[in-house]
Amino acid sequence: MKLHEAATAPNCRRVRIFLAEKGIEVPVVPVDLGKAENRGEPFRQKNPMGRVPVLELDDGTFIAESVAICRYFEQLQPDPALMGGSDPEEAARIEMWQRRMELEIALPIMQVFRNTHPYFADRIDQYADYGEGQRSHATKRLEWLDRELADREFVAGDEYSIADITAQIGIDFGRVTKFKVTEETPNLLRWHQAVSARPSAKA
Repeated sequence: MKLHEAATAPNCRRVRIFLAEKGIEVPVVPVDLGKAENRGEPFRQKNPMGRVPVLELDDGTFIAESVAICRYFEQLQPDPALMGGSDPEEAARIEMWQRRMELEIALPIMQVFRNTHPYFADRIDQYADYGEGQRSHATKRLEWLDRELADREFVAGDEYSIADITAQIGIDFGRVTKFKVTEETPNLLRWHQAVSARPSAKA
C-alpha cells in the first residue's frame, strides 16, 4: 500500500491528519504538482481526474478522493472513530458537518486560490470576479461557523472528527490568500488553536 500525494495540497493534508490521528503510517510517493506530474498519462492511469491524493492498494486498486481514502482507513481501523463509528445518528451528524465544512468553508477558500493566485495563471482559466466573490462568501461562512462553535467544542459536537479536519485544512490553506482567524471570531479562534495544538496538525 502507498499514498501518492503532494505536500502542499490541502486534500492530501486531510488524509495525512486523518492517518496521524489513527496512528497509521503509509509509505508516500511524492507527486510534483509544480511540474504537472499529476496531469501526465502515467498518473492519469491511477486517477483519470489527475488529482491527488491517490491510495494504491497492494492488489493494484487505486482509490482517489480524500474522503473516500479516509473512509477506507476508517473501515480498516475503526478506532479512534473519526466518522461516527457504528452509531447511525452520530455517523449521519458527522457526515452532515463534514459536508458543510467541505462546501461552505474549504471549497470557497480553495476557489479564491484557484481564481486569483498567480500559481494557476497559466494552468486554468481564472475568473477573478468569481474568486473575490468566493472570498466574500467564505468570510461570511467563517463568521457563521464562529456562531455555531459557541456552544460546542468541535464542529460536529463534543468529539473531534473528520469535520474538524476538513475545516482545518480549508482554513489553514487560506493563509495563501490572506485568510486569517482572529479575535473577531473568538469561538472559531478557540477551536482553531485547539485543533492546531493536536500532534496530527503537523502532518
